Amino acid sequence: MLDAVLTFLSQGLLNAGWGTMLIYTLVLTQLTIFTVTLYLHRCQTHRGVDLHPLISHFFRFWGWLTTGMVTKEWVAVHRKHHAKVETEEDPHSPQIFGIKKVFFDGVSLYREASMIKEDLEKYGRGTPNDWIERKLYAGHPYWGPVVMAVIDLALFGVVGMAIWAVQMIWIPFWAAGFVNGIGHYWGYRNFESADTARNLIPWGFWIGGEELHNNHHAFPSSAKFALRKWEFDIGWAAICVLRAVGLAKVLRVAPALDVRPNVHLPDAETLKAVLTHRFQAMTDFYREVIVPTLRDEAQHAGESLKAVPRRMRLALADGGRWLDSEGRERMQAVLAKRPNLSTVCDFRARLSALMEQRGADQALKGLQQWIHEAEQSGIHALQAFAQRLKGYGVASAA
Repeated sequence: MLDAVLTFLSQGLLNAGWGTMLIYTLVLTQLTIFTVTLYLHRCQTHRGVDLHPLISHFFRFWGWLTTGMVTKEWVAVHRKHHAKVETEEDPHSPQIFGIKKVFFDGVSLYREASMIKEDLEKYGRGTPNDWIERKLYAGHPYWGPVVMAVIDLALFGVVGMAIWAVQMIWIPFWAAGFVNGIGHYWGYRNFESADTARNLIPWGFWIGGEELHNNHHAFPSSAKFALRKWEFDIGWAAICVLRAVGLAKVLRVAPALDVRPNVHLPDAETLKAVLTHRFQAMTDFYREVIVPTLRDEAQHAGESLKAVPRRMRLALADGGRWLDSEGRERMQAVLAKRPNLSTVCDFRARLSALMEQRGADQALKGLQQWIHEAEQSGIHALQAFAQRLKGYGVASAA
């Protein structure tokens, strides 16, 4: 009897080798990642995709089994993150809490945010509220991980507890820590969004496509996170497979930018496109106007572009929004020595303000005036940008 117990504890029911246990762990953890990115994030939170009830319920069950997370809580916390991003009310901003806190202790931040009942009611609307959600998934969220522990122990013996531990830390590490932390701290930006979100790498396959975090913040309701030709989003690939077999319906993807030729005066379509692609417009302004102007003035002064520190150059993209008071003073000193750079930065600030105006007629008149003045500025990069901007249009995304 004792030998049988010891054999079971050492081998489990499968007596599996290390290779089998590794494959088992990777498959199950990736299923959990898909649960988060496809069901909780793209379907429930942002309504970018509608999943077949069979698929939705599988993900609900799998999330309960492997994470103990409640759909309403996860949705509410994430929606609040977007609504209050990089402010004191953001549940997990590295700008507020610091990168170490978010990366190493993001779970506690999530837990604290999920306990605010007012936020659950405000931001968690539209999530499942049927009998099984109330009585099991939300009513007893930690029963799932306990059941998962029993399954792992039965299949692999004592080693199954190590596998279970990996499963339990998978989402807290990659989602709460890595995406919420590093995703607002390090990486590249396609869009100058009104936050610090960054794409970690252009090939989002390890964390379900969530690596493309800047793209997501630029177009939150898009079911597709890869927005450049060289980018890959495995979550979108999974959605396409599900759609092909009738198990998913794509509701929204990011609209494509079209630049119409021979547009002499900005029109209503121009305004719509500028507002739709505001982050793209601000990115284009930085890359096509600010950087060339800075380079030209450096050449005329016989200086290297590196005379302006890299952090300061990058801060020009958003008007120094994330600089402290000392950094802003240094920025003003840089601009004071470079009149053309100061001019284009003023144009950038005015364009940004235009995008926040209410009232289409007033906004269109403001945009027309902005483009007219830009074309009369005598600054070649700014003139070229204004010519391109007035041809902006919204094209259907592929």
